[in-house]
Amino acid sequence: MTIHLLPAPPPLEALAAGRPLALFLDFDGTLVDIAPTPDTIHVPADMPARLHALSGRLEGRLALVSGRAIANLEEHLGPLAIARAGSHGSDCRAADGTLLGEQARGLPPEALEDVATFASEHGFATEDKPHGAALHFRSDPSLEDTGLSFARELAAAHGLVVKQGKCVIELVASGADKAGAVRAFMAVAPFAGATPVFVGDDVTDEDGMRAAREMGGLGVAVGERPSENASFSLASPAAVHHWLQL
Repeated sequence: MTIHLLPAPPPLEALAAGRPLALFLDFDGTLVDIAPTPDTIHVPADMPARLHALSGRLEGRLALVSGRAIANLEEHLGPLAIARAGSHGSDCRAADGTLLGEQARGLPPEALEDVATFASEHGFATEDKPHGAALHFRSDPSLEDTGLSFARELAAAHGLVVKQGKCVIELVASGADKAGAVRAFMAVAPFAGATPVFVGDDVTDEDGMRAAREMGGLGVAVGERPSENASFSLASPAAVHHWLQL
């Protein structure tokens, strides 16, 4: 199924059809436009207030689920009183900041050193995270195969998992994915018993959509890309904002 064949979702209230609805939102490419580097995204000054208002409409059943670390999300959004998961589900926090599950471990120091050395020698930009590391190559997409070869070799040596996104390759601990984040939130109040809806623009969001579907919900894909798990699509972050009345 390709994204251009999918219809736009009905209004959020109609989608809920009278049932409690839990909303899981990716960040980059879903709430904000992709930028040349992770630090150059444009976040409207009032977005935190708008997200808190949306969470209120959903009685707290809103979670941000991002590949970024939570600390990095908060650099752009400020302190959040919203459920959030960072580092592809490695770090899940309730709205009050309570950790859900066990604290994830970061990459071994020798693995981080190998990533830094490789990046400097091959022209990648790096992003260190509490629970992983990322190689960015938006400035030179031809680096993808080289980066993937290195990442897969390093992952095999250290028991890690490789995640691919839009011009980014990430190394994370085994078991870290957005499906795990959805399941962690859906096991606790106020999410428990609601119908999960996952909205995302990248291949890593397919895990979250799949988990939502398995729990009786659905996925909404953002942008022009294939999606195996989405029921609806939206063209851009602007369309997401319009749909959510953000």
